[in-house]
Amino acid sequence: MWFQEGLDQLLFSGTWNLPMGAGLPFWRVFTAPFSHAGWGHLISNSLIFLPLSWMVLSRGRRDYWAVWLGVIVLSCPVALVWPRASHGLSGVVYGLLGFLLLIGWLERRPLSILLSAIALWLYGPTVVTLIPGVSPAGVSWIGHASGFCGGVLAAVVVNNHRSSDV
Repeated sequence: MWFQEGLDQLLFSGTWNLPMGAGLPFWRVFTAPFSHAGWGHLISNSLIFLPLSWMVLSRGRRDYWAVWLGVIVLSCPVALVWPRASHGLSGVVYGLLGFLLLIGWLERRPLSILLSAIALWLYGPTVVTLIPGVSPAGVSWIGHASGFCGGVLAAVVVNNHRSSDV
C-alpha cells in the first residue's frame, strides 16, 4: 500500500486509485485495501492497522489470514451492489477490530480476553462509526461495517475450528 501510494503520488499526481464498487471490475475487491486517497488517508489507516495486526498476529498467522479472508468475502456483496466506490485499509482495520473484540468472549482464554480488552480500550469508541450517518461525509461506513462483520465471521470460524481440534 505504501508502494502503491508512492507510485500514485510520484507518477499519477494522486489519481491512480483502485477502488471497489458497483460497475467496476470485480478484481478491485482485492486492490481496494491497498489504494488510498493520499498520504493522510494511508497514514491514518496505518497507525491503527499496525497495532491491530500485531495483536491478531500474536495469536498466529492463521487467525490473521482468516480476518483478511473474512473481510474480502464480505466486501464482495458491497462491491457488487453499493452505489459508491470505496477504497482504503479501513475495512481491514475494522475486520481486525471485530475479530479482536469477539475472540476473547468466544474463547474465554487469558490471551484472547487480554487482547479483546486492549482492543476495546484503545479502539472501542470507533465502533460507533459503523452506524450510518455517524461517519464524516465521504467515509464509507458500509466498507467499515462489512469489514467489521468479516472480522466477526473470522472469529467465529477460528473459534469453531479450534473447538473441533480439541
